[in-house]
Order: sequence, then C-alpha cells, then structure tokens
Amino acid sequence: MSFDSTHSFNASPGVIKIAPWQALDKVWMSVTGYHANEFRFVEGVTPMSTLKETIGMIVLYLVVIFGGREFMRNREPLKLNGLFKAHNLFLTLLSGGLLVLFIEQLAPTIWKHGLYQNICGADGWTNELVTLYYLNYITKYIELIDTVFLMVKKKPLTFLHTYHHPATALLCYTQLIGHTSVSWVPITLNLTVHVVMYWYYFQSARGVKVWWKEWITRMQIAQFILDLGFVYFASWDYFASAHAPYLPHVGRCAGEPFAAVCGCLILSSYLVLFIMFYIATYKKASSRKANKKSDKAAVSSMKQSAAKVADSCSGVEHMNSSIVSRK
Repeated sequence: MSFDSTHSFNASPGVIKIAPWQALDKVWMSVTGYHANEFRFVEGVTPMSTLKETIGMIVLYLVVIFGGREFMRNREPLKLNGLFKAHNLFLTLLSGGLLVLFIEQLAPTIWKHGLYQNICGADGWTNELVTLYYLNYITKYIELIDTVFLMVKKKPLTFLHTYHHPATALLCYTQLIGHTSVSWVPITLNLTVHVVMYWYYFQSARGVKVWWKEWITRMQIAQFILDLGFVYFASWDYFASAHAPYLPHVGRCAGEPFAAVCGCLILSSYLVLFIMFYIATYKKASSRKANKKSDKAAVSSMKQSAAKVADSCSGVEHMNSSIVSRK
C-alpha cells in the first residue's frame, strides 16, 4: 500500500476529495507565482532567515511588551475582546490546518519507510516539509501577539510566558538552518496542543466556562516529554555515530550539532518551567483549598464546642438559681 501526497486521492463519484496540499499550493501559487514545493529556505535571502533578523524580532518583542507595560501602568486596561476572539480563532484554524498538512505529508512516508527514516533520514526533510517548517516558523511571530493582549489588558507578564514565546521562534529558526529531520515531531505535537489551547482561549473570550483548563498544561508537559525522547534519541544517534561509534546507536541522524544542542536545551527548559508552573498553579492551589476547608471545619468545630459549653454553663446557672429560690 502506498500514498502520494502530491496527487489527489482517487475517489468515487460523490466522495469528497481531501487534498490539503493542493489547496495550499493554489493559495501559495496565487501569492508567490510558483508552487509551494518549489520554495527553498535560503539563509540571507528568505525573509526572517538570518540570526540577526530573529534576534531583532525578539528584542523588539521584549521592548514592546515591557515598554507597553510601563505605558499602561497608570491607564485603564483595554478589553479588545473582539480582536482577542478573532486572534485565537485564527490561530486555532491555522494550527489545525498546518497539522493536517503535516499529517498528509508524513503518514505515507512513515507507513512506507518507517519511523526511523522519518526522524533521521531524508523523509523528514522533503521540499514539502521544508515549506511547512517555514510556515510554522512564521506563525511563531504571530503568536507573539498573545503577550501584547496580556500587556494591554494589564495581566501579569510571567517569566514562563515572556520566555517561552520568543524562545520557540528561536528554536524553530535553529532547526530550519540546522536541517534537523526530527523537527516534525515537536512541531506536530505543538500544533496539536495549540489547536486545543487557542480554542480554549477563544471559548473563554466568548464567556464559555471550560472545565479542562488544567488538562492543557498536562498536555504541554506530555508534549515536552515526548519531544525530548525523540530529540535526545536523534542527538545521541548523531553524536555516537560521529564521535563514538563503539557506543550503541542505530545510524546517523541528519542535522547540525548546534541545532541538536539548541533543541535539547530549549525543550528541557520548557519541561522544567511547565512542571514548576503546574505545581504552583494547580497543586498548591488545591492544597490551599484543602487547608481552607480544614480551617473552616476546625472553626465550625470550635464554635460547636463553645456553644455546648455555653449551653452547659447556662444549665448550671439555671440549677443554681432554682436552688436559691427554694431556700
């Protein structure tokens, strides 16, 4: 059984043809004048393809959000609820669309050549996938607007949030110029989480109460654990084959060493920070609720005991007054 993602699936009359790549190619062609699989990421030529541009955008982001926070300090927070809903709905659909496109490209090659060839070999770095890697990279700059909304609404700017967003843009950049075939694993997992996360934000902006907010953080932690499993394996496979062939390894994973180091460091920091956030936000909050309940129960018990003592004292006084009257 084989698939070819560059051609439409043969379908019977009346059956809807599903061809996400062809839909993207039509849009791409209308904008750029050439096919999507003809795109080439060329450092210094492609927009946002240099370290200088990436760092420049990160610096601009930090100046805007922290400068904006000072600007908003003595001003009323802005609601911008309509824009916030549109932003989150757009990112929900964009993340979902990219995820479908990645699955369309990856499913046939994983089926045909296996997982290892896709995370370490040429199947993980095709022209079509490079186009999707680049589109995903550009979306990281769109997602920086998340923090702008927090800033104008005068919400807290946590270290996790202000670090995670620009670091992800830097991570995507390093993997693009490092040609790491394993890139699709963190990207597709991240897109899956973002579909759920941005849909949650959209629903919350609509005033819908969502009970599964905690599960988004759990999904993110699970995502980083899986990311690190694949990335550590790919990095070990490369370094063992290149520098210590006597150590056990499968082959040699594609990619540059600096990209492997950046991936391992940034993703490891995410896992630590998100676990710390989860404990601080949910575990400590639940323990505080439990303590409040126990405190309330203790106060209630003390009140009941005091009431019993008061009743007993009033009973004794009543008996004493009865004895006195009889005398």
